[in-house]
Amino acid sequence: MDKRTCTALASALVATLTLGAAGCSGGKKADDGRDRKNPATANNGAVVGGTPQKGGTLTVLSNQDFQHLDPARNWVMNEMDFGTRLLYRTLVTYKAEPGAKGGELVPDLAEDLGTPSNGTKTWTFKLKKGLKYEDGSPITAQDVKYNVERSFSPDLTGGPDYAARYLAGAEGYQGPAQGKHLDSIKTPDDHTIVFELRKPFAEFAYAAVLPTFAPVPKAKDNGPQYDSRPFSSGPYKIETYARDKQMVLVRNPHWDPKTDDVRKAYPDKIVVTMGLKQNQIDDRVIAGTGADASAVSWGKLRPESTPKVLTKPEVKARLLAESSNCHDMVQMHTGRAPFDDIKVRQAVQYALDREAILTANGGPALNDLSTALMPGSLFGGKQPDALKIPVTGDVEKAKQLLKEAGKSGGFATSITVSNGDKAIGEAIQQSLGRAGIKVTIETVDPSAFYDTIGDTKKRTDLVFTGWCPDYPSGSTFLPFVFDGRFIKEKGNSGNHSLFRDQATMKRMDEIAAMTDAAQANKAWQDLDGEILAKAPTAPTIIERWPLVLGTNIAGAFGHTSFGGQLDYATIGLKDPSKSGN
Repeated sequence: MDKRTCTALASALVATLTLGAAGCSGGKKADDGRDRKNPATANNGAVVGGTPQKGGTLTVLSNQDFQHLDPARNWVMNEMDFGTRLLYRTLVTYKAEPGAKGGELVPDLAEDLGTPSNGTKTWTFKLKKGLKYEDGSPITAQDVKYNVERSFSPDLTGGPDYAARYLAGAEGYQGPAQGKHLDSIKTPDDHTIVFELRKPFAEFAYAAVLPTFAPVPKAKDNGPQYDSRPFSSGPYKIETYARDKQMVLVRNPHWDPKTDDVRKAYPDKIVVTMGLKQNQIDDRVIAGTGADASAVSWGKLRPESTPKVLTKPEVKARLLAESSNCHDMVQMHTGRAPFDDIKVRQAVQYALDREAILTANGGPALNDLSTALMPGSLFGGKQPDALKIPVTGDVEKAKQLLKEAGKSGGFATSITVSNGDKAIGEAIQQSLGRAGIKVTIETVDPSAFYDTIGDTKKRTDLVFTGWCPDYPSGSTFLPFVFDGRFIKEKGNSGNHSLFRDQATMKRMDEIAAMTDAAQANKAWQDLDGEILAKAPTAPTIIERWPLVLGTNIAGAFGHTSFGGQLDYATIGLKDPSKSGN
């Protein structure tokens, strides 16, 4: 999930971790991502369709509703892209450019990338003048403070928790509902906001990209219902939103492009049509005729649709397949038997057939096999292979580990997967079954998936999910996936193995305190192998995000910092008159 007159430390960090970032998030090379040998990646690092013309209607075809658009709760990569590019602005944001340049920060609501002081424990942002909401009222620093505070509310689960991890005095805070506010966020005037942190955080400017740092006026806050109607500070506002059916965005007349160097707002209207079957969506955008010429897919291309694209040059020319930079894993409930036994967890690692999972998800054109926890981008381009498990698994080793754990006869368990990942669930089921682990698959609609697996009391033993670094640092991967101090009973994110290991947490704190970026980077890489050996998860694949564009789409590219999803800041139409609206 998600990144400067910054300090010398932060500059050194970027120099050391030469990649375009990603978030909520391994990759291959630290260049523009082009791989001449992979037919799916010919357009990576490029803009497809030329420069859009202003006007018309862009249609987004989706198999699901949004999980959350409330900026206090929005922490899924493609939803962060949609929300922060169209509906609300944040203190800083990413450049709207393909390839590695998409990982560079630029000011958004703020005049610059923030001014650190007090050893990077204090960060000050000055807001631009003339910023307005959709009703013409001014955007203030107090509104940004209010949204950060409301992100602590118990009834607004699932959002980024950087504020809880880093703000001074945040322990036990429950949000502003009772009139309580955080003293560590100061707003000396309407255009200045100051964050006081409990420990140095040279990467704070990257965190300020997240929706948590978007403004919400107190008068418009209606708790969980805000999800259905965020008040716009971006170029579009919500005209209508029928859950699971359709969302219509129209222009926000009070958005001033003079204050915004990132968003181009080419279409007059954006219509998101939901509840479709993904294979039907694939067929429609592949054909690219009629109204579908001006359409794009929200979800990634289904594996079975891949041959329809790669075998047709005219369709392949409309394919984007950037690495999501997100690592998919089988996460095991380490607090519940039998997965509280490390040997059982290691047996899963050895039994897993990663090649079968890769095949089920579209093959090597759309995925890379994974051999570590963090994506390759956080290792300088290539993951290490510490366990050296064959790609098809080692069933005999898995059986031996189960025997040592007293489970020689195997056992039964369940896994939760998103509806679209059922084939992956079946590949996991078959490969673990070879070692005697009988797996029942439970599928969940994508819009409810994270809420389901985030309920730690009711969830299954196994879940198939992943993590994307919010910016290019191990500090935004390993602590969010394996620090047991931030596990929530409901709305739990990241640490779906419920891993609580004291030695790991102690080492995380030690690395976080390091002032040398290169030293910290190496330490995160070493810790990756140490956690992997304790087997809270089993690595599987690093996915690409394949998207086929309608024939009338222009200005399109997969944004490296949003998991390969289309950058909605710049997309539009070649000929608006052909969009039918």
